Amino acid sequence: MVHNGYVAGVDVGGTKCLAVVIDDDDNIVAESRVATPSGTDALIDVAVEVTRELADVAGGLSAAGFGVPGQLDFQGKMRFAPNLVDVGELAFRERLLGLLDVPVFVDNNANCAATAELTLGAARDSRQAVLLTLGGGLGNSIIVDGVVQRGAHGLAGELGHSMVDPNGPLCPCGRVGCLERYASGSGLTRLAQEAAGSGKAPNLLTYTDGDVELVRGEHVMRGVRDLHDDAIELLEGFSWWVAVGMANVVAVLDPELIVVGGVLVSDWDLLEEPVTRNYRAMVLAGSTREPVRIVPAAMGERAGALGAAIAARGA
Repeated sequence: MVHNGYVAGVDVGGTKCLAVVIDDDDNIVAESRVATPSGTDALIDVAVEVTRELADVAGGLSAAGFGVPGQLDFQGKMRFAPNLVDVGELAFRERLLGLLDVPVFVDNNANCAATAELTLGAARDSRQAVLLTLGGGLGNSIIVDGVVQRGAHGLAGELGHSMVDPNGPLCPCGRVGCLERYASGSGLTRLAQEAAGSGKAPNLLTYTDGDVELVRGEHVMRGVRDLHDDAIELLEGFSWWVAVGMANVVAVLDPELIVVGGVLVSDWDLLEEPVTRNYRAMVLAGSTREPVRIVPAAMGERAGALGAAIAARGA
């Protein structure tokens, strides 16, 4: 399976696994994507299967990296993964090492995406930065002195699970009022369904034949483009919550740059103005502190897989 220079990276998302193989110059030479299964054994099987398939296509691999949506310690053991179905504590790296005959690297997929942005993308010229990924959840990664930080135990970067409303909705992590329930793709869907169900966003129902349960965040963005007032109001509220996360992380870390990634960044032309306006209104000492640049991620949906592959070179 060994081939000098070719490295695989697999981004294990809540709904899909996206995998790539890169060469020495970080060019993608092979790619695959499959649905993310539920259950520990099925997840390991899919991770191994997609890696072996790409190894066959590339003619071999020298290492493999995996980005996972959960908390992983420095040994590659998954401690907690609220957005993966039926997966709890899992010795992820150890099990993969027993099934793949190459070195294996494992980290949180937001950290992997940050590695890609730091190496190839929007954070290339930055030493102090924060990545926020607005996807199914709210991912977060911290870059200090040009290095992705993992904390004392490997578990740093969980802004999405900071409590912003002690009386808020239940989060998949088991707590209530987490920022992720407001400032993420799933959070936007929840806000949209609540508004549609209460009669505050009737225009959203025109996209789903009146079915509240089919309303999604994408319908909010569509409604904004169609100039519906109810959708515009929802986007304003959602942007306020995203800005809360930004203001909080800037107060704690004082970065020079915030990179916004995840699936919602495809609508950055709609999000940029309300997010930055709300952030500037609430950030600590906003009139006297150095301005923080807020930019969209550059690496797209492959960021997690690319970063996992790049990081795997040192495995």
